[in-house]
Amino acid sequence: MKSKLMSLEPVKRNAILNAALKEFALKGFDKASTNIIAKDAEISKPLLFHYVGTKQELFLCVYDYFFNLLDKEYYLKLDLFQQDIFDRLRQSYILQIKFLKLYPWIFEFSKLSATTNSDELNEELKKRSKLSSCSTQLFDTMDTTKFRKGLDVEKCKQFILWANIGFTNQILADIHNSSNQEIDYQTILQTLDEYFDELKKVFYTSSNE
Repeated sequence: MKSKLMSLEPVKRNAILNAALKEFALKGFDKASTNIIAKDAEISKPLLFHYVGTKQELFLCVYDYFFNLLDKEYYLKLDLFQQDIFDRLRQSYILQIKFLKLYPWIFEFSKLSATTNSDELNEELKKRSKLSSCSTQLFDTMDTTKFRKGLDVEKCKQFILWANIGFTNQILADIHNSSNQEIDYQTILQTLDEYFDELKKVFYTSSNE
């Protein structure tokens, strides 16, 4: 969907997109307030509607923008030729961190697919393709030869997935609850590597075995 919003210079455009994504993700389309979106984006409400004609148009602009961004700059850039699951997860986090620096609420995007009270908007959402499951891509065709003998690899995948989800949720909570605009992403990555090292001790065969 084309709108005047997409023609804005990046800083102003991203301020509006981030404010709208946060409000829509937290409250859903029906309860989201354009007053709050305009306030968080630091523009007037009339100017917001100058860039997008309606609340629904704003929602679809946000949906389409982040859908395309995630598809092209995240899912399509995952190196699935890398067979080690922890190396895959690490490169996934590096891509995620790149996004989070610009769009702190981008990984709440899936919440925008919820059904609304607008039949017209629901029909628009049905027309749009669904993003592939990240966990499915990450855990398919992985190297299982490093796992300890006797382990149920499928259950191991589930444990690793749960650990990954927990770590991701903790990162997002820290970012969303922090008053500090400068997040130490290098420390996040270092902490991640430390967790991965411990998980490898649990699931992988050591050099001494």
